[in-house]
Amino acid sequence: MEVRSIYRYARISPFKVREVTREIQGLPVSAALDVLAFTPKKAALLIGKTLKSAVANAENNANLKVDGLVVKEAVVGEGPTMKRMMARARGSGSKILKRTSHIRIVLSDEIPIETRETKKAKREQEKKQATKKSKADETPEKTTTKSEQKGTKAKKSGKAKSKK
Repeated sequence: MEVRSIYRYARISPFKVREVTREIQGLPVSAALDVLAFTPKKAALLIGKTLKSAVANAENNANLKVDGLVVKEAVVGEGPTMKRMMARARGSGSKILKRTSHIRIVLSDEIPIETRETKKAKREQEKKQATKKSKADETPEKTTTKSEQKGTKAKKSGKAKSKK
């Protein structure tokens, strides 16, 4: 089941928030909260509030256990932009754009939780399979390369004669 939480009209640029949301996608909730706790950015505080709200929604509204939740997606959309003016030289002015963003976090219990150990074991298994495939591919190539080498030697000697 999926649970979501939305923080609308957050007073921060979406570009700054996306940098932090990329870090927590696919992580278990406990790991995502740890990452946010040690990220020294304003966006981390705002995303942390939204994530905690999503966890509370999962516990109270959907009766889900927090241990099995994973951040399925963390999306940041652009909100309305407030336009202000700042006085400049010679009586002119320039625009100041005060951007806002909408932060949406979706949690799911259907995605299997991948820890560092499981990811590492999966990578090692893929390496073993790749080495087995490469060894299997090398043995037939050796037999064909010998015959190809004989053919290339004959061609080289023929070319050498024609050049002289």
